[in-house]
Amino acid sequence: MQQLLSSSSSSNPNFTLFSTSPNPNHLSKFTFKIPNLPLHSPPRCSSRDSSSSSTQLLDHDSSNAAVSDDRSRANAAVPETKRALVVRRPAMELPSDGESDDEAASPIDVGLAKFAKKLAIFEPEDGAAGLDPKEKPLKVNLDLALYRAKILTRNYRYAEAQQLLEKCIYYWPEDGRAYVALGKALSKQSKTAEARAVYEKGCQATQGENPYIWQCWAVLEDKMGNTRRARELFDAATVADKKHIAAWHGWGVLELKQGNISKARHLLAKGLKFCGGNEYIYQTLARLEAKASRYEQARYLFRQATKCNPKSCASWLAWAQMEMQQENNRAARQLFERSIQASPKNRFAWHVWGLFEAKMGNVEKGRKLLKIGHALNPRDPVLLQSLALLEYEYSTANLARQLFRRASELDPRHQPVWTAWGWMEWKEGNIATARKLYQKALSINSTSETAARCLQAWGVLEQRIGNLSAARRLFRSSLNINSQSYVTWMTWASLEENQGNSVRAEEIRDLYFQQRTEVVDDASWVMGLLDIIDPALDRIRSVLNLDPASQQSRLDSLRTILEGENGNNIDEESDSNDMESESGFDVDAFCIERLSLDPSKLQVQMEFSPPSPVKRSREKVL
Repeated sequence: MQQLLSSSSSSNPNFTLFSTSPNPNHLSKFTFKIPNLPLHSPPRCSSRDSSSSSTQLLDHDSSNAAVSDDRSRANAAVPETKRALVVRRPAMELPSDGESDDEAASPIDVGLAKFAKKLAIFEPEDGAAGLDPKEKPLKVNLDLALYRAKILTRNYRYAEAQQLLEKCIYYWPEDGRAYVALGKALSKQSKTAEARAVYEKGCQATQGENPYIWQCWAVLEDKMGNTRRARELFDAATVADKKHIAAWHGWGVLELKQGNISKARHLLAKGLKFCGGNEYIYQTLARLEAKASRYEQARYLFRQATKCNPKSCASWLAWAQMEMQQENNRAARQLFERSIQASPKNRFAWHVWGLFEAKMGNVEKGRKLLKIGHALNPRDPVLLQSLALLEYEYSTANLARQLFRRASELDPRHQPVWTAWGWMEWKEGNIATARKLYQKALSINSTSETAARCLQAWGVLEQRIGNLSAARRLFRSSLNINSQSYVTWMTWASLEENQGNSVRAEEIRDLYFQQRTEVVDDASWVMGLLDIIDPALDRIRSVLNLDPASQQSRLDSLRTILEGENGNNIDEESDSNDMESESGFDVDAFCIERLSLDPSKLQVQMEFSPPSPVKRSREKVL
């Protein structure tokens, strides 16, 4: 007994223990001094217990010394630039004065101590998890960084935006907004693989509970042509949040592209059921009705869309396009004005309105509207493309060529600019230049709808100059991309008929009608949709009733509904000779007051220095 006590007292009394500090990510240690028992003090336990306890303490001391030696050797081997991973072991607890040594040396404690020695918990010092909470930036910095990244992306400074968003993901990996913003920025740069990896990482970091990441990922897969995968991702988004309206709408639009009209209507109706009224769903349903020639129902749904969001420029613009197709020019012009008032800087509104006015013969007004849109959106190539075509038709080819060149510099990957430019050069007789421009358009993307139209235009070029075999190959390639193109089928049939192959021409026409996808869209869904919108609207049901009734009476009833509470009604009378708005809307005054833009100075902003006119070597191709 005395030997055991003496051996215990002669050992090193300083014993190092590891414990958790208030900061769980940092390690702290303290020295626990083992008191020496005097020889004359009465024993607190039996000799057997004392010996076992003393021996156990010695084992701990030797084991900790070994750990300290191993740790010091490891630290010596690791360079100072990057420290080794810290190994945190469970804190060792010694019995207090009031506790018996018998409890500390119980078999359970011994077993746990052995298990704890074998278990190494590594804590990486890199990453937000290893940061001190005092060192981690405040949450408000995330909002500021996301806003700055949005501005950088809008200004095409993608590298800076990506670096900033990666920092956001580093510090706040649980927030899904940074993943969405980074994925969209990568998609704009056509880095689809990197964008997909970002979305996948975001879904894992948020444990699949963020519907925005699922929905953006689904849209990316849909653009890449992975329809089946896109359906699965849209489904995952609706499971994560059944009130996520963008997922329902995006899934419905996907089914529309695939020709599944009934499935699309079912999904859009579900979106209205779970999320309530939404302008995007109403607008899509209205366009479906307009496509099915049910214009009264379409007008009602457009009205619902504008009621949900009077500032929705897309709803006013889609409604205006429908009235324009129906040659309700006065109503279309009023709706274009509404769309501009809802979103004064919207490039689509200025573009479509300008084309409408030019088509109606008001060329100067159309040119002015396109120039206003370009002044508000100087980096949009579509406005310059339409303006170039307008100038080519009513002005000179040199000015149009400069506008095409500037549009291609703004966005070199915009296929319609190269296709339209190639068409103009073909009309000017520059066949070699037109071929180069068509090849440039196809080098960007050879499987898109624009590529199909480019191949069809190139085929017409080769047909006109007598290269019939090349024209046939180009028509066939165009149809491989878009087999539903009526223009391409009929152009090919016309080529064969002009060559005397009337039998082959008839076969091509028959082949088109055989492979054409016919979409059967009945109106039986309307009653079920109205039950979702408002079951109490009996007068709406009577308007949308499909029983034979007078067209004028239904139109009058619908007009009464569309007047609304404020009595604002859209004039639906057709007057193709009406060039000026009767609502008193002044475009020039609106631009000066709302946009601080003087339309009279746009001529200076759009002024070019065209080179001296070159004599044309060939006449225009008719």
